[in-house]
Amino acid sequence: MSDGNSGRLKVGLALGSGSSRGWSHIGVIETLALQGRVTDIVCGCSVGSLVAASYANGVMTQLEKWALSLTKRETAKYIKLNSSLNGFVNTERLHTFLNDYVASDQEMIETLPRPFGAVSTDLETGREIWFTSGPLIEAVWASISMPGLFPAIRNENRWLVDGGLVNPVPVTLCRALGADIVIAVNLNGDIVGKHFAKELKPVAPNEGVVNRIREAVREYSGNLFANNSDKDTPPGLLDAIASSVHILQDRITRNRIAGDPPDILLAPRLMQIGFLEFFRAEEAIEEGRQCVMRHLDEIRCVIGCE
Repeated sequence: MSDGNSGRLKVGLALGSGSSRGWSHIGVIETLALQGRVTDIVCGCSVGSLVAASYANGVMTQLEKWALSLTKRETAKYIKLNSSLNGFVNTERLHTFLNDYVASDQEMIETLPRPFGAVSTDLETGREIWFTSGPLIEAVWASISMPGLFPAIRNENRWLVDGGLVNPVPVTLCRALGADIVIAVNLNGDIVGKHFAKELKPVAPNEGVVNRIREAVREYSGNLFANNSDKDTPPGLLDAIASSVHILQDRITRNRIAGDPPDILLAPRLMQIGFLEFFRAEEAIEEGRQCVMRHLDEIRCVIGCE
């Protein structure tokens, strides 16, 4: 489906899930733009939906500035165990962040200057849910709600969680929105098998379960992140969650891409960046830029020769 005014084929960008590695999407988008590659459609899953929404809404520059200013201490403030034990993220602080750097609660997907889509998962049925209309914040929130970190989100009588459980790199959504050429960004291609590099300090066994979990989260977020020199120490709570999600999303991504391959697949090298190390934005963004440059000849050929 080409652009009716110019005859140019429409280019879609599918931004994958990947927690703190998601800042690399900013470098990818900026470098594509600097190289004169227009992105007509943008879709995302999990953190990819957050960056995609910020970009589509014209506030990605502000998001990048904030991400580059983030410190370990500020990152730790987003980790908080609630009394119902249904998530580790401080949702009030996150909501403020989303309003400041992604969109207001009133912003609608239909008003964006380019088509946008986000992927979520129906927790009861396991079905893939696409957001292509309605409130932008709801779409992003539903897409980033990773089990174990976020409470599930209620939407149209459904409980929704992270889209990475069903479609970590939403190539199919990009095509459904009219993309002739899809550039996909997979953030999880090199992380399975990564050695655990973090540890939680042991908690006294006679403490209550809630207190033990709360202390584990406090230590994890407070240390962000100490090197683990003892290879016999078992992985901490959030490390175990992170690595399990990595394995799941890597396998799903491979299957989905095999069934519907993108025209260009970018895979930034990000295995050194931990699950919640959002304060390492400078490294992630730079690797996003370098990844585009490594594939520049291919990008020019595919977009220019189609």
